[in-house]
Amino acid sequence: MAQVTVTIDGKAYRMACEEGQEDHLGDLATRFDQYVGHLKAQFGEIGDLRITVMAGIMVMDELSEVNRRLKSIEAEVDDLKRGRDTALSDQTRSEESLASALGEVTAQIQDIAAKLNGRPTPSAN
Repeated sequence: MAQVTVTIDGKAYRMACEEGQEDHLGDLATRFDQYVGHLKAQFGEIGDLRITVMAGIMVMDELSEVNRRLKSIEAEVDDLKRGRDTALSDQTRSEESLASALGEVTAQIQDIAAKLNGRPTPSAN
């Protein structure tokens, strides 16, 4: 385990983390410190514990909003996937119908060409 010292509200805290996660933990601590600093500027000295709890609640509120938006985006992606699947299915059916129609037209053209050339038509065999 790696050790990192982070600073929140001017106080150093030694923390353990997985190897390679030191910078990430430092970034998280810096962002949390910004919440604490914002609240201290807004409310003044109302106690470290209260400020920390308020900052934690603010973070959880933002996380809740992100989760709500993520669920909305996931639902939209699911709708888009269903629309894509429907469009692909419709396209496949259209292509199959077109191929069938082309086959029929081709057979009719061959029959006409055979009649014009005085040969028996392939369908008359």
